[in-house]
Amino acid sequence: MALSGAQLPGQIDNSTAQQVQLKLLQQQQKTLQAQVNGLTKQIASLKGKKDKNSQRLLGAAQDSLKAAQSRLNASSKQLTTVQNRYYESTGQYDKLLTGSNRDAFLALETVFKQYGLESLAGKIYDYVKNGYSSDTISILLQDTKEYKQRFAANEARVKDGLPVLSPADYISTENSYRQLLRSSGLPEGFYDSNDDFTEWLSKDVSPTEIQSRVDLATQATALANPYYKQALSQIGIGNGEMAAYFLDADRALPLLQKSAATAQIGAAALQQGLTFDKTYAEQLATSGVTAAQAQQGYSQVASELGTMQDLASIYGSTWTQSESEQATFGTSATASAKKAGLASRERGAFSSATGGARGGLAQSGGAK
Repeated sequence: MALSGAQLPGQIDNSTAQQVQLKLLQQQQKTLQAQVNGLTKQIASLKGKKDKNSQRLLGAAQDSLKAAQSRLNASSKQLTTVQNRYYESTGQYDKLLTGSNRDAFLALETVFKQYGLESLAGKIYDYVKNGYSSDTISILLQDTKEYKQRFAANEARVKDGLPVLSPADYISTENSYRQLLRSSGLPEGFYDSNDDFTEWLSKDVSPTEIQSRVDLATQATALANPYYKQALSQIGIGNGEMAAYFLDADRALPLLQKSAATAQIGAAALQQGLTFDKTYAEQLATSGVTAAQAQQGYSQVASELGTMQDLASIYGSTWTQSESEQATFGTSATASAKKAGLASRERGAFSSATGGARGGLAQSGGAK
């Protein structure tokens, strides 16, 4: 029944490695600079002395200063190189530019961010660095794969003899679609991403026409068999989800199936007198936990919850329903380890007890 296993530690990404290298180089810079400063002071104090020992020390200090300055210069160049690579890998392109170039980059980056095209920042930087004007860069970016994908409906509109929409009009129409669908109570995840609206934009479907379709779907929902509606409501499917089904059955069906599965898992918790956390139930439903598995799992949670809470209290800790769920369904290694630890302590205390019976998981078998 477990839904997830142990998490493997992630590898250090390139930008993190560069950041570590940056800190080391910065520390090296401080050390070398301190050496240069110290040698400079030493040389200044020796220059006025004419005895042979002072002259010998002066010569050695000057040689050491020359070597230290050489190392400092090499370290500075390496620091600049690593720092620039770090800025590039983390998308901090504005820190690589100065003056009018930096201004041009920031202006273009802001515009294309509004289009949802943050990914073009690197190309904007390259064009600015190579001396292209802002107008030229805007035209060049329109020929990128990212731009064409973002405004994909325009290509279909051209083929159908329809005018190309400007980015402002394109995004405004998307927002109108999104607003009227949400205001009609349609569920989250149903026609709310930019890609969902490509077909409507391609066919020049106005927000007014979409509103008419939604109204018809809502009317069909209102006229549906009342017993059918009652049954759907009891498994967490309301009028908004039903309207979505009438509007586009293929797209709405996965959402309805997820809602039904979530409701079944929640019902299993409520049936045992437990609270129902919708977010966690959705997590279990998405992971494939069936109604039968949910009933079995929540039966176990209910049977052991009180005992676990008492046991945790004995050992100066706490235990929640959420932890019982996570341990039972295998969604948290931390909760499973905590449960095993408490049970182990109880078994140890029980086996060493010399007096009467001791209650707890060691006796009841709630944890294996």
